[in-house]
Amino acid sequence: MREIAIELSGISKSFGPVQANKDINLSVESGTIHGIVGENGAGKSTLMSILYGFYMPDEGAMRVFGEPLDFNSSEKAIEAGIGMVHQHFMLGEPFTVLENIILGAEGGFMLSGAMRSARETLVDLSERYGLTVNPDAVISSLPVGVQQRVEILKALYRGAKVLILDEPTGVLTPQEADALFDILRSLKEQGTTILLITHKLHEIMDVTDRVSVIRRGEMVGHRETTDTSPEELAEMMVGRKVLLEVDKAPAQPRETALSVSGLNLVDDRGVQRLTNVSFEVKAGEIFGVAGVSGNGQAQLLEVLSGMEAPTSGSITIGGEPLGRTPNEVRLQSMGHVPEDRQHMGLVTAFPAWESGILGFQASALYCNRGAMKTGLIKEEMGRLMEKFDVRPPNPLLGTAKFSGGNQQKIVLAREIDKAPDVLLVGQPTRGVDIGAIEFIHRQIIAMRDAGTAILLVSVELEEVLSLSDRVVAMFDGYCSDAHVTAEMDERSLGLLMAGEFDRTQTGGMAA
Repeated sequence: MREIAIELSGISKSFGPVQANKDINLSVESGTIHGIVGENGAGKSTLMSILYGFYMPDEGAMRVFGEPLDFNSSEKAIEAGIGMVHQHFMLGEPFTVLENIILGAEGGFMLSGAMRSARETLVDLSERYGLTVNPDAVISSLPVGVQQRVEILKALYRGAKVLILDEPTGVLTPQEADALFDILRSLKEQGTTILLITHKLHEIMDVTDRVSVIRRGEMVGHRETTDTSPEELAEMMVGRKVLLEVDKAPAQPRETALSVSGLNLVDDRGVQRLTNVSFEVKAGEIFGVAGVSGNGQAQLLEVLSGMEAPTSGSITIGGEPLGRTPNEVRLQSMGHVPEDRQHMGLVTAFPAWESGILGFQASALYCNRGAMKTGLIKEEMGRLMEKFDVRPPNPLLGTAKFSGGNQQKIVLAREIDKAPDVLLVGQPTRGVDIGAIEFIHRQIIAMRDAGTAILLVSVELEEVLSLSDRVVAMFDGYCSDAHVTAEMDERSLGLLMAGEFDRTQTGGMAA
């Protein structure tokens, strides 16, 4: 028998009338990777925040390596050897990697000695665990996968023997996720205990030794990973059988709704972000855009939504030139679900009822002579929350208080409910649980079947292949020809994503 690293007994926690955790018991063996799964809002992050000292439990007890502990701060958790990498990174973006590593653990007034010692320790940790980073790089200049390495290094620098990762692949490309799991396996081999919170069942099956399932705040089961299946885990999470494959009828495309021709974008630094991009999206079809993050998809969505003016090229929606601002584009019946919900889709400081009308706040539906119809808006948001299964369905709750997946549902509810003629969707299921993914996919397909033209951008190959009717790949700002998705597989689409197509052509126009 392995030593028990973490033991939680009878943990309960409420936030007002909402019971986030109820009488939860959990044992985690030392030197293992233990998965925690559940729907968005099931209580996974709350439980881990209790373990990390963010919250005090209302009831229950905790032991870490056999020692009873009563955390009332994250500082005490860190002293006990617990580290946590949050879903949304907590790094000082203007600071260097090294400065972030020692932040809060400077070791005295004089920093020069601490910096030298920290640099040596950082180099040693990087080499030991394969977490290669440049200590002098500024955080804001680093891709998200490297920023995550910094978060892990920061925890290890503070002596973490137990590492909690909350939805660690929510913002990573598939390649970055694979690299992360190699790192986790290396940490495990060297004795680190890892608690992995994720909604992606294939990750649970690939990397964990044991998995525990939380549903609506209660622990409903534990399984050895080798003795379970994605289907069983999904049913335990949701409380019913879940369709893991997208079920849709063939598309019935109609007239062209969105047309892009010869689109080019050069950014403020003179970097060519989009090169001669051309394609058409028809009413009643889902047009997929695949690609590794950072190959122009984000810039494409910004241009199409009116957030960024193209350097050259033409865009029409319903045969009319695209508006010059996001507000003008919205008036042309264009909806937009941005890739980054926290920075572009929501204002996390707002209550949910305000985030739920962003972009529509000046419309006659919500505004009368400059005065907001707050009562109507709150009532409308309550309806949308029920319809889109946002948990908890409380329009008055601060947007920041919702889990990442429920924040995503708020954005989707806002955009989908307006039934636009054209819908731009960036990473629709990023950070969303398996039950909600099924729901979101059904909503997107229903919109297609009702005649909406949908442009879908996703780094998830499986999602692009299962949802799209036609698909292109983007590489280094170039766009491949369009292909019927039913004639593609992961290998052929992967080759296009790697740039294996003729970039001298306009791209995107073939059928």
